[in-house]
Amino acid sequence: MTKKNVKHKLKSETLDTVKKGMKVIIATLPDGIEKAQLIRLGITKGSVVLCLERLPGGTIVLKRNRQEIAIGYPLAKKIKFSPDDNA
Repeated sequence: MTKKNVKHKLKSETLDTVKKGMKVIIATLPDGIEKAQLIRLGITKGSVVLCLERLPGGTIVLKRNRQEIAIGYPLAKKIKFSPDDNA
């Protein structure tokens, strides 16, 4: 696998694979009502979020500004991210 393919693979990771303490940039959101709900919570394409915790059962707790948001595993699998190089 070339370096170019490795970078491409990193950019297509889904939020269910994020590690505790990682700062990431949201790349894509699912369509429909889920997208609307995430936008209401301040999670949009290009948002920088911090993974505060990974709870049993797959729930991921994200922090955006001073707000903490828990995302369930099924929804996290639909959200793609790229690593924040400035972290």
